[in-house]
Amino acid sequence: MSELLGVAVLGAGHMGADHIRRIDRVVSGARVAAVADPETGRAQEAVAGIDGVSVHAEVAAALDTPGVQAVLIASPGPAHEEALLAAFARGLPVLCEKPMVPDSTGALRVVAAEARLGRRLAQIGFMRRYDAEYQRLKSLLDSGRLGRPLMLHCTHRNVSSPPGFTTAMLVDSSVSHEIDAARWLLGQELTAVTVLRPRSSSYAPEGLADPQLVLFETAEGALVDVEIFVNSGFGYQVRCEAVCESGSARIGDEHTMLVTTAGGACEDVAQDYLVRFADAYDREVQAWVDATRDGRVVGPTAWDGYAASAVAEAGVRSQHSGTREPVDLAPRPELYT
Repeated sequence: MSELLGVAVLGAGHMGADHIRRIDRVVSGARVAAVADPETGRAQEAVAGIDGVSVHAEVAAALDTPGVQAVLIASPGPAHEEALLAAFARGLPVLCEKPMVPDSTGALRVVAAEARLGRRLAQIGFMRRYDAEYQRLKSLLDSGRLGRPLMLHCTHRNVSSPPGFTTAMLVDSSVSHEIDAARWLLGQELTAVTVLRPRSSSYAPEGLADPQLVLFETAEGALVDVEIFVNSGFGYQVRCEAVCESGSARIGDEHTMLVTTAGGACEDVAQDYLVRFADAYDREVQAWVDATRDGRVVGPTAWDGYAASAVAEAGVRSQHSGTREPVDLAPRPELYT
């Protein structure tokens, strides 16, 4: 493909606007051809100064815009299934932000639809797989230098939760990244989930049980624990420590500017995931563009998106039951083996 890849971006909110900027200013080989958002004024603002972009209120209109060759879905999770199926119907490659589809039943419908096509079209936006630190940890674990992984200790903290954020979303939205990262780092499926709820922080909005401790069991006997705290008040922190038979390795310690002055020292703490994982998002979208222009599909699959939704659903069940909940996965289609 010699010309720039024409991308339709669905959703012009916080994430979508950042992807529009990324495609226009950072990524090579692609251009923003169309944007769809029910709030067309927001979409117009996101594409201000970018030539040749059409703005639409409806997904279908954006996908049918002349010159659109691929789709980036950054709309809210409940809208993803319809957008994915519409892209599949047009044979358009897709990069879909997580969660692929919030509920496992809908996610399985997406998997089945892609399997019927007999070829992959979707890459799911688990961008931690493109983070340099996560990639180094993955390489180390795969090398076997530290022996078998026994445990992963994960921390996921946000400054504050957005309006409308629910207790279930701590697991099915925020922890979905740790679900995929654990499956990818360990090369194992997660088989059971237990959610423990300490007393809530006084800074959590009324009715939100925050923080929580999420414990995953894997198919080969490893354990993964995740502290999720979405109203920490001080910064955005993501850490992961792998404890293995012959050693451990930790990523996510901030390597930012340290200012020392009379009587103390101060280190910057990222306030937003778009800051902490800026490079990972850039690498992810560039890899998707490069592969799409070459007629390939790489990265996390629709099956990975389904598995994350199924594990998260078990986690939400555990939030309510307070007990260990098993994860039941459907048979994996041959397309993803």
